[in-house]
Amino acid sequence: MSQLYEGLQQKCRTLRLAETAKELPRFLREAEAKNWTYHEFIHGVLTYELSCREQKNIEKLMKWADFPDLLTFNEFNLDEQSAIGEKQLNVLKELTWIDECFTLIMMGPTGSGKTHLSTALGIHAIERGYQVSFISMERLIYILKSREYISKSKTRYKRITTSDLIIIDDVMYMAYEPEDAHQFFQFIYEMYDKAAFILTSNKGPGEWGKFLGDPTLTTAILDRLLHRSEVIVFNEAQESIRMKYRKALFDNQGVES
Repeated sequence: MSQLYEGLQQKCRTLRLAETAKELPRFLREAEAKNWTYHEFIHGVLTYELSCREQKNIEKLMKWADFPDLLTFNEFNLDEQSAIGEKQLNVLKELTWIDECFTLIMMGPTGSGKTHLSTALGIHAIERGYQVSFISMERLIYILKSREYISKSKTRYKRITTSDLIIIDDVMYMAYEPEDAHQFFQFIYEMYDKAAFILTSNKGPGEWGKFLGDPTLTTAILDRLLHRSEVIVFNEAQESIRMKYRKALFDNQGVES
């Protein structure tokens, strides 16, 4: 019997059914014990193989996305947010805006939840089969400038430009040189109508010109980004989520001199 198992397992590997090959003896024993029909056996085996492949694909897409932190909807408390309600969040979870190449602009101070929400939406999209890239604007500018002569930058650029959703964090966090602004414009121009965007920033679009240093270029960028867009403004008055849930060094401890 073991030789029969080994022969069948090898055939599965030849057909690139690697996960099925590992579990085939278990499936055969279970089918015999439960008197499965041929249909039930084939259905069980193929369902298992597809499930494993889907999970591996999600793991690959998560690695490619390069999220700095794995922040999901499980930790996102709507009761503490004035920026978005349950109805609006459910609309975003439907992900039709990705297919329509919409831009979501999330504005608010540091720690207000905009990066959390953008990451949660990105992970949710990956679980639904979309390719996602997460990158800070500073890092994106570096990738754009170095992709011609650094292989890692070239690989990252290719993954970003083949993504369905591109999340750019900390947009306009600092002032940029004219060359950087031009690179950013070319990137937006290239990806317009090819991908959806989420942009997080503590600056409103009206202030972006000061950081790009070119009002004409800023207008051109905004024309494309705002053509199909939704702006989500996080409340500046609310307590920083990052501070509220921080793990403090001196929790429940007195400070003695």
